[in-house]
Amino acid sequence: MSSAAGGSSLQVHAVRFGPGQELLGSLQAFVEERRLRAPFIITCVGSVTKATLRLANATAANTNEVIQLSGRFEIVSLVGTLNRDAHVHICLSDAEGKTVGGHVLGDLEVFTTAEVVVGEAVGLSFTRDMDEQTGFPELVVQPRTSDS
Repeated sequence: MSSAAGGSSLQVHAVRFGPGQELLGSLQAFVEERRLRAPFIITCVGSVTKATLRLANATAANTNEVIQLSGRFEIVSLVGTLNRDAHVHICLSDAEGKTVGGHVLGDLEVFTTAEVVVGEAVGLSFTRDMDEQTGFPELVVQPRTSDS
């Protein structure tokens, strides 16, 4: 099943988070404060000292494919949608340049900074509905109405 809506204009927001802030929760609070209804990450640079990620093997029946990282990591990629039930993936590199990535579950503790550019498709609304086929809540894209 696919969910699609027509095109939309783009509004851009930028925010910087500092040492010790939890990145995913801070982004979700930013989205709520601004009342963004179709938000997504355009780009991010920064670093973290912790991360909890679900790996690619995970299924709805086996969500235990989780790793907890601790150390200093550069954010080499952060992508996803930021509606209430955010769906965000990250790629991190360690001191040797080795990378690891996955679905962000939380614990993204900012080390020095996280500079994030957030876009909003102003004519759309993002929600999530449980998908029987995948077993996960999946993105639903709809044209924005006055109450969405």
